[in-house]
Amino acid sequence: MLSLMRRGRRAFASTLALSVVALSTAMASPVFAAGKTITAVMHSDLRIIDPIFTTAYITRDHGYMVYDTLISTDSNFKIQPQMADWKISDDKLTYTFTLRDGLKWHDGAPVTAEDCVASLKRWAAVDGMGQQMMQFTASIEATDPKTITLKLKEPYGLVLDSIGKPSSRVAFMMPKRLAETPPDKPIPEQIGSGPFKFVQGEFQPGVKAVYVKNTDYVPRKEPASWTTGGKVVKVDRVEWVTMPDAQTAVNALQSGDIDFLENPSFDLVPVLESNKDLNVQVLNKFGFQTLGRMNFLFPPFDNVKVRRAALMAINQKDVLDALIGNPKYYKICGAFFICDTPFATDVGSESLVKGNGMAEAKKLLAESGYDGTPVVIMAPGDVTTLKAQPIVAAQALREAGFKVDLQATDWQTVVSRRASQKPPKEGGWNMFFTNWVSADVSNPISNLSIGGQGKKGGWFGWAENAKIEKLKDDFVRAASLEDQKKIATEIQKEAYDQVIYIPLGQYQAPSAWRKSLTGVIDGPATPVFWNMDKTE
Repeated sequence: MLSLMRRGRRAFASTLALSVVALSTAMASPVFAAGKTITAVMHSDLRIIDPIFTTAYITRDHGYMVYDTLISTDSNFKIQPQMADWKISDDKLTYTFTLRDGLKWHDGAPVTAEDCVASLKRWAAVDGMGQQMMQFTASIEATDPKTITLKLKEPYGLVLDSIGKPSSRVAFMMPKRLAETPPDKPIPEQIGSGPFKFVQGEFQPGVKAVYVKNTDYVPRKEPASWTTGGKVVKVDRVEWVTMPDAQTAVNALQSGDIDFLENPSFDLVPVLESNKDLNVQVLNKFGFQTLGRMNFLFPPFDNVKVRRAALMAINQKDVLDALIGNPKYYKICGAFFICDTPFATDVGSESLVKGNGMAEAKKLLAESGYDGTPVVIMAPGDVTTLKAQPIVAAQALREAGFKVDLQATDWQTVVSRRASQKPPKEGGWNMFFTNWVSADVSNPISNLSIGGQGKKGGWFGWAENAKIEKLKDDFVRAASLEDQKKIATEIQKEAYDQVIYIPLGQYQAPSAWRKSLTGVIDGPATPVFWNMDKTE
């Protein structure tokens, strides 16, 4: 495992060199020197810049820089107005959203209700909660330039929670001409109404992304709280620079060449904690769930027995020890909907949490008729929180009798490639690993990867499962929390039985920043760069 990681580091040498050169050039440039600039190393480099096209968190983070939302969630889990206020009719069938004054797109055009209707429709076509909401929706229309009217066929209690959720596919608003782009095609330009403007001319995928203050943005008057309230920009410019080597990023933070490091390598956190010039803190206190996802379309994982063999071979402790190392930051948990939540259950999770499934894995694989088809696993080496999972899983699958083709790549290649429905021999894949913010997967409707819609509307891997889809519909119609808990347990039982995905435990990831930065906000969609200020 260590030799693989060393080779991975050497593979990133050329990208690292480009990153350091780009950072040095930026530090010396007149544009950089003008005004206050925050320089950040994010958890991944940014390549895909359409936040509806992908669920990747780096693209969501980009979305919060450029775009805004009608409503959003505060630190008390309450939905609050953002671009709009709302009213609900007495019969719970009509939701009326009224845009606030002063909203303008970055190109100077006013934000209209028609723009927002088109944005909601594009988002709802691909987001799990949006799709569920639309099943209850009779119409969404712009009834005047500032009013969006959503009418339901029958009452649905998750309308506001869906439109206002903080992650992962967020209901970002964009101009109608962009929102009318089919959701399976990236939008052609980045025009939002949010607190920052994207500097397209300085965008170098794999090197840096640049944002400048939107001087026309009118913040709300309420204090900033998670993704709600006054998004007051206190700096002139934010630069995200790519540094795939963990030690280089830590050195840059300690020397003051960068201001903020989203995901320092866990083995280097004690070094940062001992530096009196730095703050080290977990911003997303609800943490993450890490998971493995198989491709249901092609052998060998189109065979449920093979999927079960893979599930039995893998255990959470091995993954979390390699990924995190320090039990202070991780939790073994077999719940699809997150431990210590109303819908947590351990049904079906024994082999994962106890690590006692290898003998059964070998038996199941032998019974499955597996013919030695290589399992193509995408292994990104440039994201601290995604390096270990594919390596540990590959080792476990080989021990169980699988032939494994572990393909080294970067995360943005995974993000692009996982959308391909081509066979593995033609550039497709069999398995990848990712992380979800715990808030994104804490119930059966928000948990996008639990769905069973198949090739049409399903999440990457394209599991098809009519039983789960029926249970999700039962869940939203349930009359009580107790009924919802029972349904959630049934969904988890079916998900483990069919191996919809493999939950690999929960973890928290600390961030680090220089004490010259103030106003850093916590929450499930962090980091955000409004409210941050910088002193020299």
